[in-house]
This record gives sequence, C-alpha cells and structure tokens, in this order.
Amino acid sequence: MSLSRLPLLLVAVMALTVSACSKEDETDAAPSTMAVTLATAEQRPIQRSVIASGPVSAFEEMQLGVEISGARVTALNVDVGQSVRKGQVLLELDHRTLDSELAQAQAALREADASVELATASYNRGSPLAKERLISASALDELRANKTQAEARRSTVRAQRDAAQLRRDFAELRAPADGIISKRLVQPGQVVAAGTELLRLIRDGRLEWRAELPEDTLSRVAPGAAVTLTGTDGTAIQGSIRAVSPGVARDPRTGTIYADLPEPGPLKSGTYLEGRIVSGAGNALMVPVASVVQRDGHAYVFTVEAEDSVRRWRVRTGAVVDGRVEIIEGLKPGARVVEQGAGFLGEGDKVRVVSVNAQPASTTP
Repeated sequence: MSLSRLPLLLVAVMALTVSACSKEDETDAAPSTMAVTLATAEQRPIQRSVIASGPVSAFEEMQLGVEISGARVTALNVDVGQSVRKGQVLLELDHRTLDSELAQAQAALREADASVELATASYNRGSPLAKERLISASALDELRANKTQAEARRSTVRAQRDAAQLRRDFAELRAPADGIISKRLVQPGQVVAAGTELLRLIRDGRLEWRAELPEDTLSRVAPGAAVTLTGTDGTAIQGSIRAVSPGVARDPRTGTIYADLPEPGPLKSGTYLEGRIVSGAGNALMVPVASVVQRDGHAYVFTVEAEDSVRRWRVRTGAVVDGRVEIIEGLKPGARVVEQGAGFLGEGDKVRVVSVNAQPASTTP
C-alpha cells in the first residue's frame, strides 16, 4: 500500500466508527416502555360515611355553689373526674356557729311547745267551768287568748327553727344529681361567697360530640345514624346522632350535628376528636387505590389507549374501602385503568401491559 492512500484509509475508518457510535446513541435514546397492570372500574356496594371533627362536651353541665357568704371551707370531699351520687356531700363549710343557732332555735321550739300544752290544758279545764258559771266569761276569754298566743308564738319559733336548719343545711354542698365532677374551683380553707361557682357537675356523666358540617353534607346525615369516634389513644368510641340542626342566620351554609356517647370511657369534656358518621349504603364506582395518582392537588387515573399510549383523566374521589377508592366523577364504569405503575406515568407515555387478563384498552371514561 502506498503512503499516498493511507490518509484516505484513515478517513474511512473514522467515518465508520462515527456511524457506529451514532447508531448506539440512537438505540440508547429510544424511549423504553414501562410494564403496567390494568384494573377495571366497577360498581361495588359500600357503606357511605361522612368524616367530621368536633369537641366532646357535657350534655348537661351544672354549676354548683353555696348560699352562705363569709364561711370557710373545712372539707372538700371530691376531685375532678370523680363519680358522685345524688345527695352525696361534696363540700362542707365551717358550721359551728350555725350549729349553735340551730340548737338555740330547737330549744326555743321545745319551750313554745310546752307553753302551748299548758295554755291548752288551762283552756280545756276552764271551758266546762264557764258553762257551769263557776268562772266568768271574761276569765274564759283570757284562757282562750293565752292559748291562741302560745300557738302563734310556737309557729314563729318553728319558722325560726326551720330557717336555722336551712342555714345549717347550706353549710353542706350536696350533689343535686348523679354525675361526674368536671371542674373544681375551690380549695380547703378558702372563704367563699354565696353564688360563686365552686364545682361543676356533668349530670349523669353524659357526654356528647358536636361537629359542624357544610349544608350539602348535612343533608346526608339523619338522627339515629351510627358514629364512631377515634380517641386520643386510638380506641373507638361508639355513639349515635341525636339531633341535626340546620344552619342559622349567622352562617346558613353550615349546620351542627349532636351525637350521644352512652359509654364515653376515658373521654373528657373539651377533647377534640374526629368521627366517622354512617350516612347510608349504596353502590359506588371503585378502582384500586394504586390507580389514583395525586398531582398538583388533584387526583388522576390513567387509561391505555391505542398504540399502548396512556391518557390521563382527572377524577374526583370519595370513600376508601378495602383497598379501593370511590370515583365520584371523571370516569365511567368498565374503564380499564392502570393499577401498578400509575405513579410513574405521564400523558402519552408508552406502556407494556403485563397483566394476564389485561388488554390494551381503548375504553374512554
């Protein structure tokens, strides 16, 4: 080979090398297809529910205080969370002075009783004597007047005794009903005033759960519907809707639901909990949870169209039941949607269906 042909040979070799590299680059740049599985959007029976949040509160809460001012608390027999029975002594005030006043009133009443007995006996003895004219009529009138005065005085003294007894009773604060102490605002040794709240009682320990719902959701809830609350420790507390109150003039777009909690367990008034309200049963269009992709604050599903390319559909979702999610809007029954692999897809991507029963679907929602 002559040296004159060597440059030409090198140019040819370089051209072949560049051509081969270009073909490899083109092969590497060719888009790869993703393997996906398909699922069918189908109608299934579900139990519909509404999710809401709200506070637990007392169904009926009673503010308790005393009717005596300037007395010192000598005994406090209950604390917050304690169950009490009707008539149980919750708190005692210093009653030494009241005991003395009551004793004096009782003694005065005994004295008044004795005076009435004496005056009555004198009148009873004088009445037949007056008939026989052994005593004058004026003397009998005097005996009658003494009896009347004694009875009147006894009535006055009895009223004074009753008032003293009432004041003595006021020195003990008793539970007006069965219930649970929910608040304590007093300490032993404290001097209290009449009408001041000292304790708070949840009547019968009865609690309720309240929540506000939008007007369109409120119409789906009816009295008697079952409610399940999730406690702070994860336990489930069962209840039922007692009343549904529509919106008022202040905010007509929302309403309030009230749920009775017959067995609240460790729940306390003021706890804020989420609850699930059963709103009825029916059929719903369901797809696997894996088929729904959340992007930009919206939910999407993908269907496989002609030439194994995917199309994205925006949908509105509802309840999630047993690994499937309800499609409220945006998809038709029978649509074949991508299940496994949906989270990696974009509009127009090429895919390869690997599900045994799946075929590239042209079904459109």
